[in-house]
Amino acid sequence: MVKHWLQKNLKGDSVLWGIVIAFSLISVAVVYSATGTLAYKKMEGNTEYFLFKHTFLILVGLAFMWLAHKIPYRFYSKLSLVALIVSAPLLIITYFYGANINEASRWITIPVINQTFQPSDLAKLALISYLASMLSKKQKELENWKATLLPMMVWTVVICAMIALTNTSTALLLFATCMLLMFIGRVPVKYLGTVMLIGVVVGGGALAAGQRMGTAMSRLEDFMDPNEVPFQLEQSYIAIATGGVVGKGPGNSDQRDILPHPYSDFIYAIILEEYGLVGGVVVLFLYLALLYRGLVTVNKSDGAFAGLLSAGLSFSLVLQGMVNMAVAVGLGPITGLPLPLLSMGGTSLIFTGISVGIILSVSRKDLNEESVVSASAPLNTPVNA
Repeated sequence: MVKHWLQKNLKGDSVLWGIVIAFSLISVAVVYSATGTLAYKKMEGNTEYFLFKHTFLILVGLAFMWLAHKIPYRFYSKLSLVALIVSAPLLIITYFYGANINEASRWITIPVINQTFQPSDLAKLALISYLASMLSKKQKELENWKATLLPMMVWTVVICAMIALTNTSTALLLFATCMLLMFIGRVPVKYLGTVMLIGVVVGGGALAAGQRMGTAMSRLEDFMDPNEVPFQLEQSYIAIATGGVVGKGPGNSDQRDILPHPYSDFIYAIILEEYGLVGGVVVLFLYLALLYRGLVTVNKSDGAFAGLLSAGLSFSLVLQGMVNMAVAVGLGPITGLPLPLLSMGGTSLIFTGISVGIILSVSRKDLNEESVVSASAPLNTPVNA
């Protein structure tokens, strides 16, 4: 009976569903442990508060994922430009009037429900969907600079520059994902170089004019200095070293009381401390499995838009996960990026759920067999290889 219900309601790639459920269970366990100190500071020792809140938000994220996978993926092509047009002014409003936390205005509060929201999450999803849509529609016109590449370049540079005003790492990661998506979408390398050059100039200007230039330079200098280890990274090293191969066990982390933001930026260090090298490898394997299933979906997709959409969203999630884990083990400068599907969050869990739901929608054969085969060229032969 349960199997029948699952087959009827959870369509698409069953392995991908399993990966997301595994991430959700790990997230509940680790965030519950990592928020112990936060509960004593802010909730008078009520450690269950963050457990219930985070579990609720994960369930909401899963609900949005389920809804997104019920919608035919071609609908997102029509929605992408509207979402971009909405997200651009939201980013400006957030910069000037958003809630300032840790010297960055990245959040605005949604009236009535009093929930904070990062417009960059919406902009990221909208930009990737828009590029996938444009690249699929203009496969035969990629040499037409004005009609095809100029709109994509303008949206990419403008959105990334506006995000860079308050969030350097998210802007860089999104820009890298866009460049990768355009490369896969067969944009000639000479045009990619132009986009890269303009992006560096405009993005650098936005960074200088924004709120995070000093922090970004300081973190980069700390990373390059062989004689200096930042406080967060020092505590992360201790967590990793004391975790050993099998870890201290669930709920037995010591560094959760010392590490800043152990439930978000440095949650991978807590995983390594409590579950050891084994737990860290399992999480790494889950991200690689997520990327693999995303690329399997690309291979089985019935058109260029489906393939580019699945590839862009998969790369975006997994790249962010890899950067977060690299920071925790000292392989990159501190960024402040959360670990997708694992870190405690608010609306970011919802947008992550929507991203995975769209990949699942692309993987749905039952939903897509009835659709008209896209007029776009299939994405089988890389042009830029």
